[in-house]
Amino acid sequence: MYYLLRGKITLSVLFLLLSSSLIAQQTFNLEDHDDKPYHFGINLGYNRSHFMVTHHPRFLQYDSIMSVESINNSGLNLAFLVNLRMSNHFDLRVHPLDLTFSEKAFLYTQKYEPDSAVTKKVSSVMLSFPFNIAFSSDRINNLKVYTFLGGRFDYDLASNDKKTEAEELIKLKKYNFEVELGMGFHIYFPFFVLSPEIKISNGLMNLHSRDPNLKYSNVLDKIYSRTVTFSLTVE
Repeated sequence: MYYLLRGKITLSVLFLLLSSSLIAQQTFNLEDHDDKPYHFGINLGYNRSHFMVTHHPRFLQYDSIMSVESINNSGLNLAFLVNLRMSNHFDLRVHPLDLTFSEKAFLYTQKYEPDSAVTKKVSSVMLSFPFNIAFSSDRINNLKVYTFLGGRFDYDLASNDKKTEAEELIKLKKYNFEVELGMGFHIYFPFFVLSPEIKISNGLMNLHSRDPNLKYSNVLDKIYSRTVTFSLTVE
């Protein structure tokens, strides 16, 4: 959590410095950009993610595994944005193509095994369909602030829930639904709009495909995804 908080503070400081510089500018770039019924963009992001887990009653009944915790890991996002204008301050933002590459991990502390600490990694290639309603402020010279709320459907192309030879795996389901909350800035340049953005995504569906025969899976009950994403969109 310390690294996530440090990243948020650093990004916020950069936003404030850039905002102050842009507000001071006098040239009004791309005056008719926000009046268009729709526009497109490319989004590139960096994410930090982990799992929120609950333990199965078996965890208390057996003492071979002493503790389980999820480790924060990094990933990349690549998305195509379609922005549909609803009014002067509201927009519908959808991503017809959104790929997220990430790797999450569990750290197990064991009592009887030769290696007391074991890390089990779970890789994901997520094909998503995010949709958000964005509320934006009035434009101040070449800067506009916006917030958004919405959700996303996820399909994990690298899901391992159907594998049969998986004695030491933690199986995760293919489908997930997440709610998203975030904020960003539209920065207007002469030929494009740059939008730095931060968002938090919380999964609502239990991803764990529990198998009582798997050593590292049977001590866990529910698994939910948690992600913080920093991204840049060019429109």
